[in-house]
Amino acid sequence: MQHEALRLVRVFHDLNQTTLAERLGISNSYLSEIESGKKAPTLELLQKYATTFDMPVSSLLFFSENLDSPTRSDKVRATIARKTIKMLQWISAKDTIA
Repeated sequence: MQHEALRLVRVFHDLNQTTLAERLGISNSYLSEIESGKKAPTLELLQKYATTFDMPVSSLLFFSENLDSPTRSDKVRATIARKTIKMLQWISAKDTIA
């Protein structure tokens, strides 16, 4: 789920993979692997995302919460994360149509 959130943050800010990869100081292929879920981002890379998009790392980590956690508060956080991602997907789709 984290890879999808990172992709949506990029799309929301209207950046293509090449531009973001340059800003993050990584290769385009590495960014593609992260966004497809083939590789996990390092904490250092998440910090670069946070700096690039002017947001706390904790907001990025929020999306990577364990969705199968048995506690009620974790289930609530997971539900909010899923809804937030759906909203970002909707915004992304809407921007591509316009």
